[in-house]
Amino acid sequence: MESATLLLFGAGLLAGMMNALAGGGSFVTLPALMFAGVPSVFANASSTVALLPGAATSAWAYRGDYRGFRQVSMRAMVAISLVGGLLGALLLMNTSSRAFDFIVPWLLLVGSLAFTFGKQAGVWLRQRMQIGRTTLLVAQGALAIYGGYFGGAVGIMMMAVWALFGHDDIKALNASRTLLVGATNLVAVACFALARMVWWPQTLVMLVAAALGGYLGAHVGKRLPVPVVRALISTFGFSMTALLFWRAWSHV
Repeated sequence: MESATLLLFGAGLLAGMMNALAGGGSFVTLPALMFAGVPSVFANASSTVALLPGAATSAWAYRGDYRGFRQVSMRAMVAISLVGGLLGALLLMNTSSRAFDFIVPWLLLVGSLAFTFGKQAGVWLRQRMQIGRTTLLVAQGALAIYGGYFGGAVGIMMMAVWALFGHDDIKALNASRTLLVGATNLVAVACFALARMVWWPQTLVMLVAAALGGYLGAHVGKRLPVPVVRALISTFGFSMTALLFWRAWSHV
């Protein structure tokens, strides 16, 4: 019992810091909850709940650094993120644990690839296409649905999309990313709590640690070199992806 508590607290602390720095906290919390015995769908819901306070403390630490978008107001981006988060949460609530066990390694793989190559993909796409206000809102809505359903690396996916519009300064956009990911998760958390999908004893341990990690990570993020942060999170993401693929295949 004590070892599981330590695992969950350490995972929450690390995930809160990762989310404040660049994203990818779900790479830690979801596997930790699953290895602590929480079924995958409930682990994903509990992970979302656990990481929300970390996003809130990070948003508070970044409160003086918010930056909007030239094409779309921040209010519109928050609104579309709330709607998308709701749709994603409802989708998860109608997914069986057996189906999610199969899906989750692939979702982690997509998230890891997006985190690692999102900036390069943004540069490549920006050279080949022009994107307007409507496309940005649609893309943000799709990302919010993904965030409400799973959320792995959704923050870095948002930043990759924003790079198509010339917004590619990871430090400058951290505050906006934190706010919009928090908005996406807020509605999802309400749905999961009302549906009794949250395993509260495990979640509360992780929640406290993630809140502390989110606050510390926001301050560290202003000093730590971005390439170092990205390399560490990418390595961790691919490692967790490989581990969950192995876990899924070993149960076949």
